[in-house]
Order: sequence, then structure tokens, then C-alpha cells
Amino acid sequence: MAKSGGGAVRCQRIGCDAMFTDDDNVEGSCRYHDSGPIFHDGMKEWSCCKQRSHDFSLFLAIPGCKTGKHTTEKPVTKAVSANPRKPVPVPSATQNIKSDDSCSRCRQGFFCSDHGSQGKPSKPATANAPKEETVVKDPAPTKKIVNLNEPRTCKNKGCGKTYKEKDNHETACEYHPGPAVFHDRMRGWKCCDIHVKEFDEFMEIPPCTKGWHNADAA
Repeated sequence: MAKSGGGAVRCQRIGCDAMFTDDDNVEGSCRYHDSGPIFHDGMKEWSCCKQRSHDFSLFLAIPGCKTGKHTTEKPVTKAVSANPRKPVPVPSATQNIKSDDSCSRCRQGFFCSDHGSQGKPSKPATANAPKEETVVKDPAPTKKIVNLNEPRTCKNKGCGKTYKEKDNHETACEYHPGPAVFHDRMRGWKCCDIHVKEFDEFMEIPPCTKGWHNADAA
């Protein structure tokens, strides 16, 4: 429940994240997921409704499958592992070279538990090679013709705020440029090198980059 007499507060249910007050907190105003996500071979799936996506941003945008009232109480939701732990054979040098191209996680830019520790050493280092860890500040996104006073939702990873284009500027958004990292039951962001075990903790990792809000982010 929202604090009596206070301003709007943010709903803590997974999949909602809306701002609300006591006056507008009616039954059915909140859409959320009531059980945790499953991460399996590059696929992300909500265990409560079986909706899935390979893209992490699209996965977080999947509408909740349950309705109810908003709440400020943080739900206890843990990620579900779809892969039991089992011995992994040590690949040969030939397998290491082609692993990045054949693995769906590697192709999507996610850190892969099977190839992540082998892919980088297999690439010859050169003195003039650019650093992969360099984070370049995003330029202002190409603007569409929109109403400057129209409320829009930022789709940058870790933001999700509602904004108006007239208030947008180069430091208005706080977000993660990514990619998200899932490795040996740990979750985190490669951009800020923070990793946690629980999905709730992962969702609470503060953004590490400032830039423009972008309602058209991929």
C-alpha cells in the first residue's frame, strides 16, 4: 500500500514498476509476474506464464500475467534454473575457435558459461586492437516527429521511466548500456561489472551510465 498522505510511490511487483497513490490503487490496476524467470541456453522465460524471449529488453517488457493492487512490499521471487549442473567436457582447440559462432548466447552478446572463459584467449591480441571494454557515451538518438508534451516510456536497459521529449537532455536518463551477464547462476551487467545471485538483487543494480532517454531503443 502507498503511504497515507504521501506522494506517488513505485510498485515493487516484478513486471509492474508503476507509480501509484492510495487513490488510484484499485483492484486490477497492477499487472505483474508472480513467479521468477528461467534462463536456459540464451532464452529468458517467465515461469508463471511461459512467455519467453531471447532479447533481455523484450523479456522485461513482457506484460504481467496476473492482476491485482500495487504494493510497496518487495515480493520474494527467485530465478529458476532450467539446467541441472553436470560435468562439461573440456573442448579441444578446434572447438574453441568455432564455439562463439555456434552458440546462441555468444551470438547475442551474452556472457556464456560454456565459452565465456575460452573465447577471448582464442583471439590473437594486437597492439592496435581496440579495447572491448570501452564504453562510449551514446549520442542523442535520432528524433521522430513527436508531440513534445506526449508522455513516452524510455526503453533503455535499467531505466523504464516516463518522460516528455521537451524535458529530454544528454544526462536525463540513467541506464545500463549492457550487455546483461548470466554465468554460473550469477546475474549482472558487463558495463559496470556487478554480479549477484538473486534476480531481485539483479533488478536493483543501479544504472552506471547517463544519456538521453530513448523510447525507441531496441
